[in-house]
Amino acid sequence: MSGPTSPPIQPTEPAPPTETAPPTVHLRVSRLRTGDRKPHFDDFECTPEPGATVLNVLIEIRRRHDPSLVMRHSCMHASCGTCGVRINGREALACDTKVASLTTPTIDVEPLANQRPVADLATDMVDFYARLEAVGFPLVRTAEAAGSAPPEGVRAYTRFENCIECGLCLSACPISRTDRSYLGPAALAAVARVADEPRGQPLGPVLALAAEPDSVWRCRDAMQCTAVCPSAVDPARALLGLRRRVAFRRVRSLFGRGAL
Repeated sequence: MSGPTSPPIQPTEPAPPTETAPPTVHLRVSRLRTGDRKPHFDDFECTPEPGATVLNVLIEIRRRHDPSLVMRHSCMHASCGTCGVRINGREALACDTKVASLTTPTIDVEPLANQRPVADLATDMVDFYARLEAVGFPLVRTAEAAGSAPPEGVRAYTRFENCIECGLCLSACPISRTDRSYLGPAALAAVARVADEPRGQPLGPVLALAAEPDSVWRCRDAMQCTAVCPSAVDPARALLGLRRRVAFRRVRSLFGRGAL
């Protein structure tokens, strides 16, 4: 006689997948308008898409939360330099900074320093461009033929024209913070490029400008300009090379050898 049979095992249905809520980002955005005595922060909660940049979040804030937010942007791929800001106290391009790369619970976004504020995250770049114009930039350069050798006296081409004129180096420079007359890293890197590759431009005026007290001699080698440069221009290295050239020119002049 057989014993009692066990009831058939009923198949269990898999548990429904647990939906994970998208991460929320807390931004504190600097705000400043005409008549304000000093800037203040406004707080925003956003839910960015995976891979979003700080610029994406700022655009979302302007579209969905506060259309009065003033900022600059253009190309969206780190070529134009217009979206330069300070993110958590460090200069960066908003379009080139992934939200996921920032580990702080709150992201502070402020305008660039050492430039006159216009409104919110926008600054007046007139002084920055005036520094470049003082050294003869922007210049229209004749393109070199492919594979051509560098001019006499130049060992290799260095692409200082990679500068996208974003102003990050000027904002990060501690000397520019205390001396408004300092020519600044971007302009001095431009002088170095002219000195290395003059293409018919007289070197005397630009080297004389670099030799002024508020030019190469004011730099304190903090290297912050190179640290924040998004285009690998390395203005600190260019400035150091320019300083050596100016010093050599001065020594030759003192000994009556003539200036280079």
